[in-house]
Amino acid sequence: MFKNYLKIAWRNLWRSKVFSAINVLGLTIGLTACFFIFLYVRFELSYDQYHSKKDNIYQVICDIKTPSETINSGSNPWPFAPNMQKDFPEIATTARLTKGVWLVKYKDATFKEENTLFADSTLFDVFDFKLLAGNKRTALAAPFTIVVSRKTAKKWFGDNDPIGQVVLLGQDQTPATVTGVMEDIPENSQFKPDIFVSMTTLLKDVPYLETQWGNFGATTYLLLKPGTDPAKLEAKFADFIERHNGEERRKAQMLYTLKLAPFKSSYLHGGKYASFESGNISNVYIFSVIAVFILVIAGINFVNLTTARSVERAKEIGIRKVVGASRSELVRQFIGECVIMCLLAFVCSVLLFSGLLPTFNLLAGKTISSGLLPGWSSLLILFATAVSIGLLAGAYPAFVLSAFKPIVVLKGRFANAKGGVSLRKGLVVAQFTISIALIIGTLVVYKQMYFMKHKDLGFNKNQMLVLNTEADPNTTALRDALQAIPQVKSLSVSSTVPGGANAGAYSEIQNKQGEMQVANLDLYFVDYDFINQYKMKVLAGRGFSKEFATDTTQAMVINETAARQFGYANPQDAIGRKFSQWGRQGTIIGVVQDFHFRSLQQNIAPLTMRMEPREAKLISVNIEPGNMTATIKAIESKWKEIMPNRPFDYFFMDEFFDRQYRSEERFGKLFFYFAILAIAISCLGLLGLASYSALQRTREIGIRKVMGASVSNIVGLLSVDFLKQVMIAFIIATPIAWFCMHKWINTFAYHSSISWWIFAVSGALALFIAMLTISLQAVKAALADPVESMRTE
Repeated sequence: MFKNYLKIAWRNLWRSKVFSAINVLGLTIGLTACFFIFLYVRFELSYDQYHSKKDNIYQVICDIKTPSETINSGSNPWPFAPNMQKDFPEIATTARLTKGVWLVKYKDATFKEENTLFADSTLFDVFDFKLLAGNKRTALAAPFTIVVSRKTAKKWFGDNDPIGQVVLLGQDQTPATVTGVMEDIPENSQFKPDIFVSMTTLLKDVPYLETQWGNFGATTYLLLKPGTDPAKLEAKFADFIERHNGEERRKAQMLYTLKLAPFKSSYLHGGKYASFESGNISNVYIFSVIAVFILVIAGINFVNLTTARSVERAKEIGIRKVVGASRSELVRQFIGECVIMCLLAFVCSVLLFSGLLPTFNLLAGKTISSGLLPGWSSLLILFATAVSIGLLAGAYPAFVLSAFKPIVVLKGRFANAKGGVSLRKGLVVAQFTISIALIIGTLVVYKQMYFMKHKDLGFNKNQMLVLNTEADPNTTALRDALQAIPQVKSLSVSSTVPGGANAGAYSEIQNKQGEMQVANLDLYFVDYDFINQYKMKVLAGRGFSKEFATDTTQAMVINETAARQFGYANPQDAIGRKFSQWGRQGTIIGVVQDFHFRSLQQNIAPLTMRMEPREAKLISVNIEPGNMTATIKAIESKWKEIMPNRPFDYFFMDEFFDRQYRSEERFGKLFFYFAILAIAISCLGLLGLASYSALQRTREIGIRKVMGASVSNIVGLLSVDFLKQVMIAFIIATPIAWFCMHKWINTFAYHSSISWWIFAVSGALALFIAMLTISLQAVKAALADPVESMRTE
């Protein structure tokens, strides 16, 4: 019996090759797109899940309230970890991490290692970073000991045994010993350094960190003992702060609120507290919804085309019932045909997935899956999805077809039921509602990306080459030497540049009432030329000048936001006001117009600028347009002449700033491609229905042509119903898409508007695509020989 069902199913599929191909192609595209999304979502949800103690690991996060603002911080003062472990028996152990950059020299080779973390010796007790060599309990205990990844060991030492090897760290070339080699950290880890340097290395150079309760910089993780209630432990933190630092914090007017954030979910939910790589749970939700939409569209195609062809199967069903076939047997047969078609789509999907996986990894910006095929578990999920679609999408057509009354269909009086036609129209509306909503979403995303890349940032980032000397003692000498290059228009040095990391400084600034108001303000260390170099506009007072000797020690420039924070609606009123910051006192000499020194996802924060040559590590070089390669070579030549032991390190300011939007750009590209696939599947379904409609009305078209109907009349006849359905879909999709994209776009502090033309273009584009799809069959039918058409039974 099964073999007979299989033969009949294959004959029916082969007899209607065009419709079968459309169904298989639509399902193939749908399954492939959904499987890519499934792998992406699963990968995002898998971050840090490989740590065996993940359920008991918590990050200490902190809200710092000052008279000016509340600061959300994922880092803590250095004494927190050791004192917490002493005070709370619920804590099994703690581990601190903080970022570092090292110049590493081994024999004649020099490497700049930016992907480095300082870590406590307890690191391997908390996290499951697999050591291939070395003792996990002692590897990071002593100062100037390091643990390297397998790939870093290979890069430095080749095939030699890394353990015990001595490398030179930093500008001072301090000897450090390799005490461990770890397996390369998985891609799905929020921190994946190539090197761990012992925390005692940092504390040996800066011993006072362990006693400074106001010096933030350590990301603190607690491993709680099994059975500990984190909420109860968190409730004890207020007393902990009061005992150790309460009086000092009140004097500084900075009050702490400590909370525990589960480590296992911090990648997607860390948000403003994120210290390392972070994801976006909203993107996970959005792509999951798109996957469901694509499956729904593919399923709708299947139901539509199968029920539309019900007339062709009517006599077959009638005969089968007359000779004794039961309804359940017919249901099994038709569902079996659907499942076979889905399994064909499954095979095609696996092949397509294997070919496109490298491209998808590139689009996602990470290795979602390695190898040409995913693991067996993933293939089983794809297989189960295909079978489920076959069962679910085939259930309705199977029960409808099996319910035909044999006496009616064998007399030739059967026609498509009105309910079936209405269902198909409703499903087409649903398909295009989803497709149009995705078109609107795509346009909104790309409009926001364009806005972010082209908005006036308040500073010049074009033709700006930035050299990173890491505060090398020869930075000033290099700056002076670069001035001799003809293509160099101007230079400046600073501690950071817009888009880069900057220090948050405890500050006291005289407010409008004459009081010294406390705030934690972003701080740039700059030189005399920085403001002019980046073409920032001075609104009040002046910038730094060599004509004033006190500018190097007693002067500060602030931005508009900082002026407003201290009560100065008019920037001019802030000039001459006193400040105290990090041991320096003086007066405000200027207010610059606000500029975006952070991503447009964040509001412009209060900013201060001071002169401190020792902190300058970046040289901004404004270069002439033209032969860029020759200019860079000339700059590199000067670099190698003055700093021969340091690798040439530079970046272009515009690319550096725009890299903040890489995740949004990737999101936009993926959104676009999945939207295209959803639209393509909808069009395949529309093409199939248009083909079938033309086939069913062949004799009618022939008669109309004989009676004088033109090609345009025939095309209009076949198109008008479908275009009405697309218009209804547009009306439904517009408010839904506006609501969803309005919520998304408001996650950006600075964003474009959702313009009316986005909806107009989306509607017009949907109508054009639908018309083009329908016309392919409508024109073919209209041009057919009417004599042949009228002979059709």
